[in-house]
Amino acid sequence: MTLARGWFVTFEGIEGVGKSTQVTRAAHALAAMHVEVVSTREPGGTPLAERLRSLVLERGEEPVTPAAELLIMYAARAQHTANLIRPALERGAFVLCDRYGDASYAYQGGGRGVNDVLIAPLAKLAQDGLVPDLTLLFDAPVAIALERARNRSGAGDRIEAETLAFFERVRAKYLALARAEPDRFRVLDATRPVEQLAAQVSAALLALREGRTP
Repeated sequence: MTLARGWFVTFEGIEGVGKSTQVTRAAHALAAMHVEVVSTREPGGTPLAERLRSLVLERGEEPVTPAAELLIMYAARAQHTANLIRPALERGAFVLCDRYGDASYAYQGGGRGVNDVLIAPLAKLAQDGLVPDLTLLFDAPVAIALERARNRSGAGDRIEAETLAFFERVRAKYLALARAEPDRFRVLDATRPVEQLAAQVSAALLALREGRTP
């Protein structure tokens, strides 16, 4: 996809790999270079999308079906894309997003077992052709990542409370997506120290800004 001015970078991976920390560090680094940065997350990013986030992540008595989960995620993504991401890109901003469309293929596809052929039309409708310029996939063994996540947030939300096998499927799907699109994805070892990862992220963003291969 050709953008007039801005850059769209997504940070992907399972719980506990440090995506949110790296988004924050990258945003600070770009702001220090006097670049307009918009940091956001999925599901969420706009008032309506944040309300949808609560609906899909909060624990409740009524089970959420895989189909309902997928549809809520894409409803939030449609709002987020149209009302926050595209306007920021049109201003020339660097948009850093904690998860985006690949997460649905990984979580609802890989994790829940929804077929990709059912996800693709929703992606086309909600994202309206928007594809990240760069996707940074933070990868770590599931047991290590989940231990980090649960030490951080205790019981966690409805998805964070899923089984080890669920997250193994999610991780495998993420890695399959990265293999299928090597020009867009960069797989980073999330077991490395935070500072080392931050340096790799900064180098990739600088290369993207300068028109080089990240």
